[in-house]
Parts: sequence; structure tokens; C-alpha cells
Amino acid sequence: MRAIVYMLMPASKTPIYTALGANLLIAITKLVAAVFTGSSAMVSEGIHSLVDTSNEVLLLLGISKSQKPADENRPFGYGKELYFWSFMVSLLFFALGGGFSIYEGVEHIMNPQEVRNPIWNYIVLGIAFIFDGISFITAMREFKRQRGNMPFWEAVHISKDPSTFVVLFEDAADVIGILIAFTGILLGQILGNPYIDGIASVMIGLLLTAVAILLVRESRSLLMGESASAEELQKIIALAESFENVKQVESHQSMYLAPEEVILVLKVRFKQGIDVGEVGLSIATLKKDIQELYPHFKQIYVDVG
Repeated sequence: MRAIVYMLMPASKTPIYTALGANLLIAITKLVAAVFTGSSAMVSEGIHSLVDTSNEVLLLLGISKSQKPADENRPFGYGKELYFWSFMVSLLFFALGGGFSIYEGVEHIMNPQEVRNPIWNYIVLGIAFIFDGISFITAMREFKRQRGNMPFWEAVHISKDPSTFVVLFEDAADVIGILIAFTGILLGQILGNPYIDGIASVMIGLLLTAVAILLVRESRSLLMGESASAEELQKIIALAESFENVKQVESHQSMYLAPEEVILVLKVRFKQGIDVGEVGLSIATLKKDIQELYPHFKQIYVDVG
């Protein structure tokens, strides 16, 4: 239970701002270097960083929109805005990042050009590795703070805050992509083979595509609506049925509306002979007890069976 509570801790925006600043500066530097050197892998890396920059902007937009208070048009609030924009980020990562990188690599393989002044590529990639590494470490620390002792992949699957794991996987792809680009440029120079640079670009594109597929899957699941954990629901049912006036919890439905907001509907059968006043008092006490146990259950509705 402790690990699940960690996953519900509020996320910090620090990793997003760190990644935004790093990616913007790195994208400009990479693309300028690509113009002077003619490296396909460097072009792919520049596109990759530009896509990452736009992704961080969209995530911040989603966070901002998700915090709008409920109104007549959205009585349950705007929490799912974050899930929508996270899904869009995943699609952009696939289409712009992976697609353009693969295209650029194939184009370079079909029309190979020798990389000019590769020393500039090494310098830029070295600088990018440092900044992307710092951004990755920041995102990893934030994710670790949220997941506690939970295993990494289980934490990714259970996490209801895409703003954290999207940035984490983007930064990881950045670091690995830089290593691929560096290796491709270096081997191309040592072996005198211009095709290797294009192959490196294709490999970067495939990397981004694989990461995008993972992000699309997780973001889609959140957007469609995930239930609260079985462990939480079992404890809530046990809590409700511990009430003297309650005979049985007949059914329950729950759904995450935002990373820290769950809607819960319980159908409760009360014992015969209980008057309306006692039922109302029991419902009010039950709601209070549930929210004390799990504060993220913001909206609780009890249907009397």
C-alpha cells in the first residue's frame, strides 16, 4: 500500500521546465551544426530535440488546462485535459520524431554525403549529452520520489501522472539518441563510409518510434479512463461493510479524472428498519472516512440499494 501512496504524490513541474530549456538550446545548436557539417544523424537529433521542446510546451498546456475548476459545461472538472495532451505528445513523438528521423536517414542512405567538419558534431553532441543527462537525472529523481520502492515498470504502468513518465522516457531517448548519433558519425569517419551516418539516423528514428508506442499505449489507457486500484477498492468495500447499518456493498465503479482525482460510485444496501436520517448520517460518515483514507477520492456518490 505504501508504494501506491507514493504514486499519488503530486508531481513537480521541475523536470518539465528543465527539459524544456535544455531541449530548446540543444535543438538550435544541433541544427546549426547540421547545416555546417551535413550530418544526417545530426539533423535527426535536431528534429528530435525540437519535437521534445514542443512536447514540453504541450504538457505544460495540459497541466494548466487540467487545473481549471469545474463549471456547467464540465461538471466533473477538466482533469482529463492532461491525459488528452499527453496522448497528443505521444503521437507527435511518433509522427514527427520517429517519422522524420527515419525519412532523413533513408534519404541520406540513398544519397550519401560525406560529413564535413565532424569535430563540430562531436562538440555539440558532447554538450547536448551533458544537458540532456542533467534533465534525465532530474526526471528520474522526480519519478523515483513518486514511486517509492515500487519496481520501475510496475510504477510506469500504475502511474496516473503522464507528465512525469513522458518526460522521463523522452530524456532517456535523448541520451541514447546522442550516443547513437556520436557512434554513427565516428564510425563513418573512421571507416570512410558515409552510409553509416544515415543508418544511425534510421536507428534514432526506430528508437523514437518504440518509445512513442509505449507512451501512446500508456496515455491512451489514462485517457479512456482507468479504475482505482483493486486494493484500494477492496479496503473501501471492507470499510463500508464495517458500518453497523450496512448490509452489503452491491457494486462499485471508479475512474481517474486526473492524476490526483478519482470519482467513486458505490451502491450500498442498508439493513431493513433503518430510517432515512440514519442512512444519511451513515453515508456522510462513510464519505468522510473514505476521503481520510484516500484523499484522491475527490467525488464520492453513494446509491442506496
